[in-house]
Amino acid sequence: MNKIIVGLGEILWDVFPDRKILGGAPANFAYHISQFGFNGYALSAVGDDLLGREIIASLEEKNLNYLIETTDYPTGTVQVTLSGAGIPKYEIFENVAWDNIPFTNRTENLAKSTAAVSFGSLAQRNIVSRETIRKFLQAVPPDCLKIFDINLRQHFYSEDIIHESLQLSDVLKINDEEVKVVANLYGWEGMDEQGICLRLQEQYSLHIVILTKGTDGSFVFHKKGQSFQPTPRIHVADTVGAGDSFTAAFVAAFLNGWEIAESHRFAVEVSAYVCQQHGAMPKLADAHIEAFR
Repeated sequence: MNKIIVGLGEILWDVFPDRKILGGAPANFAYHISQFGFNGYALSAVGDDLLGREIIASLEEKNLNYLIETTDYPTGTVQVTLSGAGIPKYEIFENVAWDNIPFTNRTENLAKSTAAVSFGSLAQRNIVSRETIRKFLQAVPPDCLKIFDINLRQHFYSEDIIHESLQLSDVLKINDEEVKVVANLYGWEGMDEQGICLRLQEQYSLHIVILTKGTDGSFVFHKKGQSFQPTPRIHVADTVGAGDSFTAAFVAAFLNGWEIAESHRFAVEVSAYVCQQHGAMPKLADAHIEAFR
């Protein structure tokens, strides 16, 4: 359980009408994986400003390990508005610190000790962070589990970024809206969601493809078959960070040797709990935290 698990990419403040909450998919993933007893690390960058110092203080408060470089760019923020069903809409500001994550000796040393890493497409919108992500993935040990949580946002992605990321990955996490976008980019418009996932799995030799479909359940496709789990009926506070907790719970269970279906069930249970809380990084239920102790 002392394995180093890294969330690599954006760290930022999700700014709601009445509050701001620490966020960014890789940081959310790192926080949740650390709750399961792993040595979770958030790897990103902040600005030399008050918001950046507040991020470091928040990570310290959460006892989350981090490798956060300070840059000359402002700390990232995202304006978040919620629909009546708690579904978030994001306005993501550009040319910020996490667009400019440097690849340092500290970064390379962390990569060489990493057992699993989760990264997405958003932090690759700028060449500096894109190159850092590539170098990190090339520096990890051969048996490191590389998870591409595709996380398509606004217009900050391209077919080239998706293709290159999938080539470097073992696991793909994607939702039903993102599947349609990928199908359009690849010219697969006539295929259904499951067919697209299976084709991606085959084309990129992926060990696992995770497809989440909101209230319509989720699938996990793997080399021996597939698993389906319905989504529990719950009262949703907001869905911010729910997908990141799903990924963290699945990876935690998988790395602890659980079967795919059992790992999938646990991920659904954890993400449903997070949906009932406010913000992307709530403390999980004791039963979840103690699952691997």
